[in-house]
Amino acid sequence: MITTALRSAYEKLFETASIPDLSEDGDGGWNADQILAHLLSVDAAIAAVALGVVAGSRPSFDNRISLDSWNLDRIIAAHSGRSNLIDHVRNQATILCDIADQLNDQTSSVLIPALLLSNDALVLDQPIPLASLIDGLAEDHVPVHTQQLLDLRVAVREHIS
Repeated sequence: MITTALRSAYEKLFETASIPDLSEDGDGGWNADQILAHLLSVDAAIAAVALGVVAGSRPSFDNRISLDSWNLDRIIAAHSGRSNLIDHVRNQATILCDIADQLNDQTSSVLIPALLLSNDALVLDQPIPLASLIDGLAEDHVPVHTQQLLDLRVAVREHIS
């Protein structure tokens, strides 16, 4: 697989996450740390799926644990501040990209049973190729969360005005 787009999406995310004074989400959504914890959880799970496929098993992907507030709080508590959390997300994203770079066409085409939820709505409940699971991060997942972080910055500016 080629991970250029995914690596680029993550670089934009890390630039945005490093903006000082990101606010809490005014509509009751996630704050910056929760977004980062969610990304860390998703990346680790997809890396585990990819390694499982390489090992010969047929794992599935279910993103519900990466949406669970208790799990997100646990991840946040395990870090000594946002910069430490960003560093861990960066390292996990690098690991995921490095694994994906090593996947051949046969491995990346293995169908992965996937259950994806977003905002309590079912997005996907069917097998998808491993490559699609990984490419979906670059095409949708990481950019959406980057925009969420940018929106938190906008909320700070509006609050100050």
